[in-house]
Amino acid sequence: MSRKWEMGFQVVSMVIGCVLTLYAHSSYQHNPGSNGCMLKAFGGNAFVCVCNSTYCDKVENTDPQKASKGGYSMYQSDITGKRLLHSYGSASKQACGLEVLVNLNNTFQSIIGFGGAFTDAAGINIQSLSASTQKNLLASYFSTEGIEYTLGRIPMASCDFSMHPYSYDDNSGDFNLTKFSLTQEDKKFKIPIIQAVMRTYKRNLTLFASPWSAPAWMKTNKNMTGKGTLVGEPGGPYFKTWAMYFVKFLKAYAKEGIPIWGVTGQNEPTDGFITNFSFQAMGWTPEMQRDFIVKDLGPALQQNSLGHVKIMILDDSRLQLPYWAEQVFRSEEARKYVSGVAVHWYQDFITPAVALSSTHKKFPEKFILATEACSGAMPWNIPKVSLGSWKRGEDYAHDIIQDLNNFVSGWTDWNIALNMEGGPNWVKNFVDSPVIVNAKSDEFYKQPMFYALGHFSKFILPMSKRVELVPNQNLPKDMYIVGFQRPDKAIACILLNR
Repeated sequence: MSRKWEMGFQVVSMVIGCVLTLYAHSSYQHNPGSNGCMLKAFGGNAFVCVCNSTYCDKVENTDPQKASKGGYSMYQSDITGKRLLHSYGSASKQACGLEVLVNLNNTFQSIIGFGGAFTDAAGINIQSLSASTQKNLLASYFSTEGIEYTLGRIPMASCDFSMHPYSYDDNSGDFNLTKFSLTQEDKKFKIPIIQAVMRTYKRNLTLFASPWSAPAWMKTNKNMTGKGTLVGEPGGPYFKTWAMYFVKFLKAYAKEGIPIWGVTGQNEPTDGFITNFSFQAMGWTPEMQRDFIVKDLGPALQQNSLGHVKIMILDDSRLQLPYWAEQVFRSEEARKYVSGVAVHWYQDFITPAVALSSTHKKFPEKFILATEACSGAMPWNIPKVSLGSWKRGEDYAHDIIQDLNNFVSGWTDWNIALNMEGGPNWVKNFVDSPVIVNAKSDEFYKQPMFYALGHFSKFILPMSKRVELVPNQNLPKDMYIVGFQRPDKAIACILLNR
């Protein structure tokens, strides 16, 4: 079975029997803000959509079945200010350039979801707004009139996007974790926001958690920051206690009505080998992580009725692949416990995406999930918050398409909301976010990055399967496409034309 869609060099012509979500730089001008976006310009083609307590733009919804046979339903964002602008259309009988065959007989990975992280900083910024503005912000991300995130990441205790370092048990020598407890940060900035999302919105939220560091007393350098690892070796008392720390966290969140689908073994395990690393980190080699999972974490989850929780390895740049996975999966026991490989985007400009495909080819039974990304993270990224940056939106869309075409099953942004400075962050490691909060004006700004993510999260539903796309000619330079068949049998095709 196959279907075809055609497009000219710059404007989509048709999609047969499917939903098309287009992220394109059009060659023509139009009236900005035509999709309900209250545009605010920051010079040139830098636009944000402004939301406040009384107004926020919405994404027009469509039933794919309403697109007539041979027709399409299209959503377009472009550099002139269109933001997920919806239209229906009919197929042209004449090819107008590029023709792409959608081969439904050749399918690839299934989708887990798309989303972002519930950090302390995100919670602080969201709660700095009035109740009505908060509601509009969460609806923008999670409602059927928004971009319908289905994936969320939760830091286990503190990270740099906290107000200070903290753990869940700072009592030296408490190997039984008798004094383990969630903190005020969880109870004020994370749990209420997650509960509000789960209570209010339609789609199921898949949540995973990541630790930045063990409590200082459990580490070789006696500090949550800097160069250090757990004391001893896998199977030893510190590693056993650290495994139980995961168990305690999972059970504490479950008690709050928040089930956790998965955990990563460690956020960016290579950071913990950097001398004077400025924020929370803990070093792991792939061999250490493998043995910890086999001897400690895997059995602890199984023994505490948490065997269903997915364990993901790496949670760092794909620069480490496929080597990291090869070292972990040398152990059959590790293969039994580990479900997937987590990757960050920060060094994607160094490592070709073939590292992802190579890892999938070696270990096809393990999913690959992109678990963190943000713009403004590199030292040369000035300013850290670049309001309305179209390039940063394009960078998101390009990376997501590249990942999806190389067997990645979902993509997770970093902080879902930051302030005008790109924080708060206790070490001033400021970055950008798809949503920037201006608390003084009780408003927030939806950036091109927000809409870039929306082209994926809104239309590629969980359990969608990637399908083969076969162009009738080489794709023009800086044009990228990916396609999926959704559970409702509609086909979602996403195109980026830079």
